[in-house]
Amino acid sequence: MAEARAVIAERDLDPVAIASVLHGFIRRGYLDDRALADQLVYSAVERKGQGRMVIAQSLAKRGIPRDVVDAAMTALPDDDADRALEFARQKARSMRALDHEVALRRLVGQLARRGYGVGALDAARQALDEL
Repeated sequence: MAEARAVIAERDLDPVAIASVLHGFIRRGYLDDRALADQLVYSAVERKGQGRMVIAQSLAKRGIPRDVVDAAMTALPDDDADRALEFARQKARSMRALDHEVALRRLVGQLARRGYGVGALDAARQALDEL
């Protein structure tokens, strides 16, 4: 709803009119922070392969209320380690020609940027060792 409020506020409307428009959108089901959070979490996990940390940050940046973010994150399975290892295995294949330490450093960096900070080193080591 924060994004919609910002867009509507750009239209030079008074606060009462903005509230009225937002209320109408909510009443008709056009704005739903919970549905948006669920959709963003699904997309982040299934399409982008992101970890919990990046997902939570992205929801907060979108202006989704903290209680909605918490609920969406609670519904997310706690399988970051498995997803980090899967991502690391995919990326490790393209790093076969690199020195082991260089590949490890690059892979850990990619994992960390995707939000797998805590388990990034372990996942990267395991994926490279499996090669």
